[in-house]
Amino acid sequence: MSSVLYDAQGPRARRRNALVSAVFLLVLAAIAWWVFKSLDDKDQLDWEKWKPFFTGAEAWTTYILPGLENTLIAAGLAMVIALPLGAVLGIARLSDHVWVRVPAAVIVEFFRAIPVLMLMIFGMAAYSLYSDLSSDDRPLYAVFTGLVLYNASVLAEIVRAGILSLPKGQTEAAHAIGLRKTQTMTSILLPQSVTAMLPAIVSQLVVILKDTAIGGAVLTFPELLASANTMSSYYGANIIASFTIVALIYIILNFSLTSFASWLERRLRRAKKSTGAVVAPGMAADILEAESTGTSGLAL
Repeated sequence: MSSVLYDAQGPRARRRNALVSAVFLLVLAAIAWWVFKSLDDKDQLDWEKWKPFFTGAEAWTTYILPGLENTLIAAGLAMVIALPLGAVLGIARLSDHVWVRVPAAVIVEFFRAIPVLMLMIFGMAAYSLYSDLSSDDRPLYAVFTGLVLYNASVLAEIVRAGILSLPKGQTEAAHAIGLRKTQTMTSILLPQSVTAMLPAIVSQLVVILKDTAIGGAVLTFPELLASANTMSSYYGANIIASFTIVALIYIILNFSLTSFASWLERRLRRAKKSTGAVVAPGMAADILEAESTGTSGLAL
């Protein structure tokens, strides 16, 4: 059976693909066996090295859960601040006013060009010199400050690109019925571009979550990975076991975040398909009045 995009595979192509798949599976199985055998030879699979994670609560209550809490606090604060700040900067870069567009562009390009590690170090130094924060609180503030400055700049570019990806006819149609630029942005462009921007935004949120580990490695911030490193030393240097558990936790967190984003994207697409409206020329005055009262439901 043929498709618009490609022709159906013939017998030779099917045999070739089956052979390539079988070879790939064999190579994958060989690598998995080599990893398993290497770990077993180094006694990394002994039950004693994994026992603390399954038979007692000390490893979890003393190290993993406090580290996870710090990771979620730093990432959550960074997300809550970076998302709206990035949206504001991205929209500001599209402004018709030079005094708004140019400073926003300078801020975005400056902080986007600096590694997030340097921003965290500068934040740590600034909080040490110019604030009354205790030495225990400074790493947290330095970590989420660096994450906010860097990721807000990246998110601003995502927002700008998402808005610019829409057909120009959307803006022209909104102006044709008398909507101001602010109304066009908030009621027409942003609602439509959110669906297109969502995958890139979620990818950046995953980066925020993972980059908290940089603060643990450099600023002694007691996040999840740093707690696992301390825990591995305490439990007899079972580094493989500790880091495997932490990796699984990161996978679960990131998978949950991306799954929620996929659900939200599907919901937004269904909502867009079910809320279309046809606007007659005589409805422009009614639309403007509804916009001024915040009750408009226009979809172009």
